[in-house]
Amino acid sequence: MNLSQNEKGVILIVDDTPINLEILFSFLEDHGFKVLVSENGTNAVEIAETTLPDLILLDVLMPEVGGFETCRLLKLNSTTQDIPVIFITAITDKMHQVKGLNLGAVDYITKPLEYKEVLARINIHLRLRNLTKKLTEQNKRLEMEIFERQQVEKKLRCHSAELDEWNNRYEAIIQASGQIIYDWHLHTNDIKYGGNVEQILGYSMPEMLGGLNRWLELVHPDDRNFLNGEIKRVLSTKDRFHLEFRVCCKDGTYITVENNGYIFLDSTGKVSRMTGFIIDITEQQAALRGSKNAEQKIREQAALLDTTTDAILVQDLVNKIQFWNKGAEHLYGWIAEEALGKNANQLLYRNRKFDQLNNIQKTLVEHGSWQGELHQVTKEGKEIIVASRWTLVNDEGQAKSILIVNSDITEKKQLEAQFLRAQRMESLGTLASGIAHDLNNALTPMLMTVQLLEAKLPDQKSQQWLTIMEKNVNRAADLVKQVLWFSRGSVGNFKTLQVKHLISEIESIVKQTFSKAIEIRIDVPGHNLWNIFGDATQLHQVLMNLCLNASDAMPHGGILKISAKNFWVDSNYARMNIDAKVGSYVMISVCDTGIGIKKEIVDRIFEPFFTTKEVGQGTGLGLSTVLGIIKSHCGFVNVVTEVGKGSEFQVCLPVTQTMEIDNKLAGEHELPAGHGELILVVDDEDSILEVTQTWLEKNAYKVIVASDGIDAIALYTKYQQEISVVLVDMMMPGMDGPTTINVLRKINPNIKIIGVSGLACNHEMIKILGNSVKILLSKPYTPSDLLRNLHMVINTK
Repeated sequence: MNLSQNEKGVILIVDDTPINLEILFSFLEDHGFKVLVSENGTNAVEIAETTLPDLILLDVLMPEVGGFETCRLLKLNSTTQDIPVIFITAITDKMHQVKGLNLGAVDYITKPLEYKEVLARINIHLRLRNLTKKLTEQNKRLEMEIFERQQVEKKLRCHSAELDEWNNRYEAIIQASGQIIYDWHLHTNDIKYGGNVEQILGYSMPEMLGGLNRWLELVHPDDRNFLNGEIKRVLSTKDRFHLEFRVCCKDGTYITVENNGYIFLDSTGKVSRMTGFIIDITEQQAALRGSKNAEQKIREQAALLDTTTDAILVQDLVNKIQFWNKGAEHLYGWIAEEALGKNANQLLYRNRKFDQLNNIQKTLVEHGSWQGELHQVTKEGKEIIVASRWTLVNDEGQAKSILIVNSDITEKKQLEAQFLRAQRMESLGTLASGIAHDLNNALTPMLMTVQLLEAKLPDQKSQQWLTIMEKNVNRAADLVKQVLWFSRGSVGNFKTLQVKHLISEIESIVKQTFSKAIEIRIDVPGHNLWNIFGDATQLHQVLMNLCLNASDAMPHGGILKISAKNFWVDSNYARMNIDAKVGSYVMISVCDTGIGIKKEIVDRIFEPFFTTKEVGQGTGLGLSTVLGIIKSHCGFVNVVTEVGKGSEFQVCLPVTQTMEIDNKLAGEHELPAGHGELILVVDDEDSILEVTQTWLEKNAYKVIVASDGIDAIALYTKYQQEISVVLVDMMMPGMDGPTTINVLRKINPNIKIIGVSGLACNHEMIKILGNSVKILLSKPYTPSDLLRNLHMVINTK
């Protein structure tokens, strides 16, 4: 039973006998497997945790941590417990075999090994492993489908509950409204009632059955013919039904009701239903006889309008405000006495948007209503955005006024704009990063090939063309970097910087320009201070802003101290500081003995335009600029202050471990050649592998190449003693660069590695890798860059 190429996986061999490892390694590699090796149990567990091999061949008898203990550790670890383990041993004792199987091993192979048997058993267990994986994946998909179905059912239950709640609310509103709701189906002549039928008329629902004829029986005889005529007219003209008439209650008394009905048409255009509501207006008619009662009713209705947070106003047809509720007072700032009688267009609109307002008026005339968004102003001149609904109010068929309901959506619109802006910038940054990486991968072999051709084509014309090509490839690389920095919100000339030089420049400026009453102190280590990666001009601006603020805080003199030190951020510190991440930083402190900052404003000092200085003496942009620049450098700022004792601003910038090329070496015309050292080059781009291998072999190096992290680990395991340096691309499919580097460092902590990145933000990558790499080389790189850095790493202890 042979496995297909896709089913063959990675096998980890664990044996303390080198000859056993070598023979078994070669045998399995010849049969198409990727093979990792380990000579002891502890190292085997670490490699298994990182690479997750598909099967482990484990020797039982090993010094220190034996095979049984190694198996036990693997099975206790949730990451490695599912990896099949086959014991290899010369012991044929059944008790040992039972012990191994009880620990979780899947098979036992006794020495001396019959390799066909070994291959057969490996194939069987890998096939079982692959089948188990497929079954697990199918189970996960099934569980996900069940989960999604349960979520859908849950949402349906929630929607059903919400619908029931809304139905209950609707019924409660109808009951509270004191109205009778009716729905008359003309095809069946059935009328369904809702609301306060029994409270208003005294009849139960069964007593109201009988359709239109039953309703006509309750109408006062003097009003019945008039009602029938009005019904026929409305059914013919399809107008809104509106009529006042008298109805007999169950106790024999008559009340006056107002019937408002609305016509609904079927698909053929014929009237199919009339739906509406009936209001008892007996008391209202009685109230019309006395002005006092009428005024009281109006005040009660106005009070109801005042309970809403929306601005409700009524204006006549020439825009004069007739009604102004409490919501309008809160939204616009004018009280009712100030607004009533004013022209709404002059009061609420700054730019007099007559075109839009004229269009609204036309829509009202044509359709009776309008809704949309309007830009308005408050009493204080603040611009706001409202969702506005306009309704034309008619009296006996004549337009009398306009009812306007406005809801403030200013904050909502601002948040939408911020979200869209942030989403757009995030998408641009992601797109630019991907483009930059791919373009740099394309430019790298081009740049190296140009220099290969320079040696092959010595004639003057060819050299001229190749110079033009090289210049334009470098220009394209610079454009890629500019696009990437712009997308990340920071445009600048980022490079490796020495902090002591930055502080030295600031020192000379402040000593010449600041008051002699201010004593300048500098505390910077003479050596071992880490380098940073940033824009010198921008960081110069940061330090100058902080020094100027310190000077302003000491109007009568004091001490200004600028210091720098290496600073390590651990996980506890990172949890307490939202902008900090675990890693190495350089902390630059600007400390003064001035007036200090009050606690109540210390959280606001980085806000744009916030300042404690008098008008004309400060814009409030200094510290916000400082924070923006430091964030663009992936750093953070802390403030330590006490009123009367001074302030300290701590600027923390991530370090870079890239090594500067020695100036003397860089100036030499002859490139440093190798002396037969073996270099492992790891990159998923075939063109980069080919050109890099050609250049290195041309300059007296030996080269082996790997197209992914797994191949790199297997090759390094096989040729560890011969390999001098590993050149690793940071971004590869499958196992990426950082993961590959971590595995290689577990195999050999002293390994020499050069990282290669197609992105401009190398300082971010360095923070992730820590001390794992000697140099991080940016794509596109020239053969000169490669050879000089390789020579430097080889000769660095």
